[in-house]
Amino acid sequence: MPRVHVTGDVPAEVADALAASFELAPEPDGADGILSLLTTRVDADLLDRAGPQVKVVANYAVGVDNVDLAAARARGVVVANTPDVLTDATAELAITLTLALLRRVVEGDRFVRARAPWTFGLEFMLGRSLRGARFLVVGPGRIGRATAALAEALGARTAFAARGDDLHALLGGADVVSLHVPLRPETRHLIDERALAAMQPTGVLVNTARGPIVDEHALVSALERGTIAGAALDVFEHEPAVPDALLALENVVLTPHIASATRDTRVAMGMLAVSALRDVLLHGRRPPNAVV
Repeated sequence: MPRVHVTGDVPAEVADALAASFELAPEPDGADGILSLLTTRVDADLLDRAGPQVKVVANYAVGVDNVDLAAARARGVVVANTPDVLTDATAELAITLTLALLRRVVEGDRFVRARAPWTFGLEFMLGRSLRGARFLVVGPGRIGRATAALAEALGARTAFAARGDDLHALLGGADVVSLHVPLRPETRHLIDERALAAMQPTGVLVNTARGPIVDEHALVSALERGTIAGAALDVFEHEPAVPDALLALENVVLTPHIASATRDTRVAMGMLAVSALRDVLLHGRRPPNAVV
């Protein structure tokens, strides 16, 4: 049986599927394939440690920013990801975060738990509706389009910012900016001080993509100064670290990288990764979800 190294814990269903087809290697040395979690940096050192016989890396994520694609390509290693199966779950969380921010849900939860005195009032803790809001999707891929569809179902007016568009001009017309671009050199700090300054003071930023797309220092400054009205983040620039200044802000909703975190989605992602390993190691063919 081909040897596969798994870089972290996976759901039981995925572990069983792996064990049925492969010998599981506790270390990468001598592995024919690697199933990598997004927290693992798959670089030249790891591939060389595995050895010249390694044929495939199945990344347990749709993004492959944790994989050195050039190093894999130079060694003839196939790299696969897990597209499609996490689209709906991620889009759902993007809209959940948007609504939680606009309707001040998390702020209200903290308020109640603090046992602060309150009575119902017509001007008390007013939020905003998504209906009629101008909703800008930055990165109209599968997840971005699915997020737009959900926003439209709730009455938002959607627009898209794709590569080559005048992003700053589009930011200025948006009430909600939702990020869905992959992390690449050209998208690192795509949302920087200048981009944040282009947004409306009433605009909010939602990020369910990758943390380094946003310059966190610039974001904290913009939130503190009122350059923008709020932010909802599932990912962070130096994850899992979160700046104290960000934690102190009331106009921020934070979740711990859970966009794809439904059991069905995580199992489906794992099975897609297992399928890629089987394609390469058992059947000698290129998987349909290969990116290299």
